Amino acid sequence: MSLKVLHVLDHSIPLHSGYTFRTLSLLREQRKLGWQTVHVTSPKHTTPSAPEETVDGWHFYRTPAAAPGPLDKLPALGSVAQMLALMKQLERRLLEVAQREKPDLLHAHSPVLDAIPALRVGRQLGIPVVYEVRAFWEDAAVDHGTTTEGSPRYRLTRRLETHALKRADHVFTICEGLRSDIVARGIASAKVTVIPNAVDIDGFELGGQADPALKAKLGLDGATVLGFIGSFYAYEGLDLLLAAMPALLQQRPDLRVLLVGGGPQDAALKAQAAALGIADKVVFTGRVPHAEVNRYYDLVDLLAYPRHSMRLTELVTPLKPLEAMAQGRLFVASDVGGHKELVRDGETGFLFKAGSAEALATAVQQTLARQADWPRIRQQARQFVETERNWRNSVARYPAAYRSVLREPARAALV
Repeated sequence: MSLKVLHVLDHSIPLHSGYTFRTLSLLREQRKLGWQTVHVTSPKHTTPSAPEETVDGWHFYRTPAAAPGPLDKLPALGSVAQMLALMKQLERRLLEVAQREKPDLLHAHSPVLDAIPALRVGRQLGIPVVYEVRAFWEDAAVDHGTTTEGSPRYRLTRRLETHALKRADHVFTICEGLRSDIVARGIASAKVTVIPNAVDIDGFELGGQADPALKAKLGLDGATVLGFIGSFYAYEGLDLLLAAMPALLQQRPDLRVLLVGGGPQDAALKAQAAALGIADKVVFTGRVPHAEVNRYYDLVDLLAYPRHSMRLTELVTPLKPLEAMAQGRLFVASDVGGHKELVRDGETGFLFKAGSAEALATAVQQTLARQADWPRIRQQARQFVETERNWRNSVARYPAAYRSVLREPARAALV
């Protein structure tokens, strides 16, 4: 008998995000264990959408949204009524799929608007429900500027999260920072398991040589390149990177910043570069096809992850530093909690004081001056992800927790 797990997801491929990449990695490893996985996405995925969709060989049940247009900015939704409507839509769709697929287990993933419908359906059908927290929704809402910490909306969302955590049969999360916060809410420590962020080593090759044509096209010939590739959210701290550039240029006139991607901070960053008088030193490429991303990584001499300190970044570990390690790339990163949990300062990367443009500038200067150490650091970083932060190791933590909540004979499938 094969265990069947129904995963309840916020969104999925073909959308590209850290969320979708983590999801695929987890599903691949679960299937290697011989389990069947079924997948339902929330109304936030995309609309309009077919009731079912197969993408790159992965089959998804979709939940149609009530209103047209993408619902990928849920923290900005304006009313409790909208939240309730989304949860009700997902609950109806999940009930249909669960009755059809007859899973042994419901596995809901962040945000909490996926967990509540899963708990209701699980209770109705007598199916165990586990909840995997990748970030707290109330903290994401703070970063999007739709609420403030301690506001009535924040407190309401936090209570909703805690409600789901207490009623789930087991809780998973991605890092120790989140685990500590969950336990502090009164959840038994034995009920919480960390499934760490990791990388698929086979999917990453060591960085290659820069493409001369692309480098010339972007005006980077003869430059030392500081880079960031990803989404431009406020918490990423890209404003700090630009703020550090005037001082850096005094010491290293050849420095350029390469920003690949886009997002809510795009216009603000361009305006900041112009105000600082460094617009000609910063290259904005816009979003690039996923298949082309490595070509842009190969242009970068030193990556920068200058995340600002806030609850979200202090508690949550990102994927980007691990992906950089897997590719043998050098980076500097702010010393927020999420980074400190991943990065061994001076061994696998370099940390600097969060929020300080001066500390960032110093870290960049010192790292560029230590090029003799780069081969050693690259090797240590690659070894760290190969031996500790790979998805096989992470997913190996699921069976014991699943076994603790499954009914017979489903539990026998895990023996």
